[in-house]
Amino acid sequence: MSRALGEFEQLILFALVQLDDEAYGAAIGRAIEDRTGRTVSAGAIYTALDRLAARGLVTSEIGEPTAERGGRRRKYYTLEPAGAVELSRSVDVIRSMSEGLMPKVEALAAERAG
Repeated sequence: MSRALGEFEQLILFALVQLDDEAYGAAIGRAIEDRTGRTVSAGAIYTALDRLAARGLVTSEIGEPTAERGGRRRKYYTLEPAGAVELSRSVDVIRSMSEGLMPKVEALAAERAG
């Protein structure tokens, strides 16, 4: 059995789904920040993408040079079918484990906060 996805890896994979053909490092970071309010470093993003690529869950491709980037190329990432399977499994596990428990979790959180 493969290693379970971590929370940050899940966020990266969801960002790839959202961004489709425009998934490059900075855009991935913005997508995560926009949806979660969580700022992430470029280093963390690229480290996670390297781990995911080593597992065959994502692939990358170098794009064409752009004038806006001074002729530099972007590296674009794609969610592979194996990555979609792992992400789906990961979400299913959380959904299954949390089923019916969220009211209790919310009550405990409110109790601790109050």
